[in-house]
Amino acid sequence: MKNLSLDPIFIPVDSDVEQRLALVRGNINGSSLRHAITDAPFNEAYDFIRAASHELAESGRTAEAIETITDFDALAERFADESPEMLNIHAALMQTRVALLIYSGDIEQALTTAAKALSLLAQHARRKDEPFLAILASLLYDISLLHNAGGQHRQAEREIEKSVKIFSRLSRVNPARYGSARILAVNASTAVFRSRQKQAETLAELHASVNDYLRELNEGIEDAGLRLVDSLTLEGRTLMKMSRQREAVQYFTRALRYLTRLEPDFSEKQLSLSVDLGEALLAQKTTREKGIHLLNTMLYKASKLSDDTEHRRIVDILFHARNSDRDIFAFWHKLFPR
Repeated sequence: MKNLSLDPIFIPVDSDVEQRLALVRGNINGSSLRHAITDAPFNEAYDFIRAASHELAESGRTAEAIETITDFDALAERFADESPEMLNIHAALMQTRVALLIYSGDIEQALTTAAKALSLLAQHARRKDEPFLAILASLLYDISLLHNAGGQHRQAEREIEKSVKIFSRLSRVNPARYGSARILAVNASTAVFRSRQKQAETLAELHASVNDYLRELNEGIEDAGLRLVDSLTLEGRTLMKMSRQREAVQYFTRALRYLTRLEPDFSEKQLSLSVDLGEALLAQKTTREKGIHLLNTMLYKASKLSDDTEHRRIVDILFHARNSDRDIFAFWHKLFPR
């Protein structure tokens, strides 16, 4: 569930759905459930649908969640042509069902349902209102993960790119609700895009405003930011293994900037990431001295944090970076605490 649109931090619940969630914590009453959804404004209804589905899935009731949504969606579909509100609910239920089917491992049915959901939304392709855009962006996000896992990379790239654009638009209007989804969509794009240039363009677009979202530091955005940091770090380390240190520096630098905003006090995670950056800088002639300076600074930080693992890693990096095995004589005094 962590990487799907039903993840609680994807679109943080900003309405009070706790009372409604009691409806799914026992035997589900269809009539009460129908009123809980149809009598609420769309965002509240969508929050409830997503939160209830997540809770049922996490408690081992995924099949029941899928069956309940399927039955209720059949009712919503009958009234969708007569009511814009029911059309939104119909589309939201279909999008949620796709995520549940992916979670359950029923990939074929997930793809079939996703195709039907896209066809429904395509009938109203000129809509630009919040419910329509939120459903479409979430659906494209999940479909992108499906296609990427199935090796259909070109389709996956188109889908995640559109999802990022829509969530960017929504987050400019409501960053507290959609800023996290935007970050997670960009996070997913780093794995979906085959082209490093495309990755760099997407990250550059995000960088212009991500700090504004991280300033909010609500739980959803903070968690999304940390996931983005982890993904950028992993990409940087992969690039290092491919001897593409220049690109790795860009990934480590961005990750460190975001992490510093999320964790103002220097942490072990910042230490580890700074060592990664120092190693990447050290591997290039033009930035070698910067790398040495950063690693020497991190030696002091590692000692202060009593992080023996990172201290040993820094010593090893510096030692192997010297031209002679005996060069340790020139800097041994920096390695041992006073």
